[in-house]
Amino acid sequence: DNQVGSNVTTVNVDQIPGLNTMGISLVRIDYAPHGQNPPHTHPRGSEILVLVKGTLYVGFVSSNQDNNRLFAKVLHPGDVFVFPIGMIHFQVNIGKIPAVAFAGLSSQNAGVITIANAVFGSNPPIYP
Repeated sequence: DNQVGSNVTTVNVDQIPGLNTMGISLVRIDYAPHGQNPPHTHPRGSEILVLVKGTLYVGFVSSNQDNNRLFAKVLHPGDVFVFPIGMIHFQVNIGKIPAVAFAGLSSQNAGVITIANAVFGSNPPIYP
């Protein structure tokens, strides 16, 4: 019950200190029907996502040097998709039922930068 229709539950070094120096973390993402995990990036880790329930449209955008090419796919339960480190990526539940996915990240704390929040919610604001 939020603006984007998803909830990300993170398990990283902040929750489990024993992950320190292990280079791994995990997230569970729950999506309402038509919910999304909006465009974001992880500056310190790649991500591998597996869909457990529902149908997701997922993708990432390559760099400027690659003409910002979109790599996207519709996932069904059991499908896997990889988001390379630092690439802007997203997931959208295109189904009529809730969706659930798990993702492993190649860092004990991969970080997250939600693009719209960073650009339009900076403090102080970016001069228009």
